[in-house]
Amino acid sequence: MISITPAAARQIRQSAKQGRMEGMALRIAAQRNADGTIHYAMGFDDTGRDEDTRFTSEGIEIVVAPPSMPVLDGTVIDFVELEPGKFEFIFMNPNDANYKPPEASQGE
Repeated sequence: MISITPAAARQIRQSAKQGRMEGMALRIAAQRNADGTIHYAMGFDDTGRDEDTRFTSEGIEIVVAPPSMPVLDGTVIDFVELEPGKFEFIFMNPNDANYKPPEASQGE
């Protein structure tokens, strides 16, 4: 399964509205590169295929083709400010050898 944080869902909805693609599913793809890193792609898709795996997270319909599913299973997609004024989608993927889970904050 793939999950989307509330912040990522807001940005996806805003992008869909700006691109007049509301109501389309979000297609997510991933491919492992020769060096072990993972290349991700996202885009809106209104075609869908029978073999796709479908999820809904935070009200966003997600579609994934079979080759990407093993690489993406368990991934959480967030939208964060990496530098002041610079926001990006990030993929927290336990299938990525370089992934380190976020540490719990002191207040938890």
